[in-house]
Amino acid sequence: MFEPNRVFFFDTTLRDGEQAAGVNLNVAEKLQIAKQLEKMRIDVIEAGFPAASPGDFTCVQAIAREIKKTTVAGLARTKEGDIRATAQALASAENGRVHVFLATSPLHMQYKLKMTQEEVLAEARAGVSLARSLMSEVEFSAEDASRSDLEFLIKVFKVVVEAGAVILNIPDTVGYAVPEEFSRLVKAVIDGVGAPPQVIYSVHAHNDLGLAVANSLAAVKAGVRQVEGTINGLGERGGNSAIEEVVMGLRTRSDFYELETNIDTQRLYPVSRLVSRLSGVLVPPNKAVVGANAFAHEAGVHQHGVLAKRETYEIMKAEDVGCTPAVMVLGKHSGRHAFRDRVESLGYNLDDLQLSKAFESFKRLCDEKKDATDGDIEAIIADEVFSVKPEAHYELKDYTVHVGAGLSTAAIVLVRDGVELKDAATGNGPVDAAYGAVKRIIRLEPKLETFKIAATSERSNAMGEAQVVLSHVGLKAQGRGASTDVIKASIRAYVNAVNRLYSTAAAKDVKINGQS
Repeated sequence: MFEPNRVFFFDTTLRDGEQAAGVNLNVAEKLQIAKQLEKMRIDVIEAGFPAASPGDFTCVQAIAREIKKTTVAGLARTKEGDIRATAQALASAENGRVHVFLATSPLHMQYKLKMTQEEVLAEARAGVSLARSLMSEVEFSAEDASRSDLEFLIKVFKVVVEAGAVILNIPDTVGYAVPEEFSRLVKAVIDGVGAPPQVIYSVHAHNDLGLAVANSLAAVKAGVRQVEGTINGLGERGGNSAIEEVVMGLRTRSDFYELETNIDTQRLYPVSRLVSRLSGVLVPPNKAVVGANAFAHEAGVHQHGVLAKRETYEIMKAEDVGCTPAVMVLGKHSGRHAFRDRVESLGYNLDDLQLSKAFESFKRLCDEKKDATDGDIEAIIADEVFSVKPEAHYELKDYTVHVGAGLSTAAIVLVRDGVELKDAATGNGPVDAAYGAVKRIIRLEPKLETFKIAATSERSNAMGEAQVVLSHVGLKAQGRGASTDVIKASIRAYVNAVNRLYSTAAAKDVKINGQS
């Protein structure tokens, strides 16, 4: 596997990325992202943490069955139950990897693990040995490596290499490192461990100080040949190293790094859009590489320079990352083939049933408006194809709202198991009133953590796409809804989130109102 002039990319969007606050992806959504990552030629997909929950186990198992060209990894603590669950989830993988981790910093060992250095060494050896007996490819991560004692860190890595680990990961778990310091640490570890040539050194940087990408690139320059990160930098707290930025850093400054990757960079932008849409986490317009303004020029001097010679103000081409404007306008006369082509160009991989479902919704939309934008199509796919309707408890059938000067009223009709359920409520606006009516119907009072609504394009006839996050009895669920009517979109998003609450509760065997 080791190629000295190539950098491998380990994507943890589906594991570490999903740990971002408010993100809750279902199996269909995770599979869709995994398939696009495979098309992008990512080297490793960390599909989840199988021992964390039955849902995570199922997701890893499903991705391991579907993904054939890319290595599929599952995360595990050094505990026997974790490792066996991960190996079992990856049993059908064409190329599987058990990713074992254990903390090595004094802070973590004392307060979290409550273990001595000798106990950590023994635990690391036992965990990696068991993983290696179950799967040929084992990665070991020394959690909080950037705050670990160097001599002890080297000792741990030597032990796990002897036990069978072939990838050694040096995480900056809390984003504490700075590039010069991290580079020195990485080089000292590589020199100190002196592992065989087939062993690959890796880094996993967090972005708490905004230095994740810089630290990752500094580590690559110091000898690391695997970079771990997520699409759009998604992840806990400040997020992870953004894979698209590291990839384009290596490509754009190939004169400095003199290294190659296997990534199809033209898929970076579509995959970024896909992850943003399904996770509900918007990409800031000024985000490097994939932001809406990444290739936009408003200043007159810049515009003049770009028109004269693009390279005056652009070090990358939009086309290099797949950010090419669509020229074909889709409307009511467009056929299934043109629709499929546009869907695929947006980074989605739908089967025939999913495509038919989306196409029918697209045709209905075109009866309401002249043509559909890319944003409209993505909203349809997210709302119609990847919603949890097959396992839904409730479905919106009808609604009416009345907006007054100081008080609004809403009447809602939901369907559950073929039975219509109706109620009405008042509120300080149409959405508030509608949500009150839904809560009366479902006899539940979930807390509304987040409510967002945005237009799918800049046109006045754009669809509205609503996103909500609800919480109840310690559970959180994200819901989406799209419609040309923003009130309907808002209600659908709320109902979708309610259904996901029930699904999450069922997966965790938690009762809601005496039912799951």
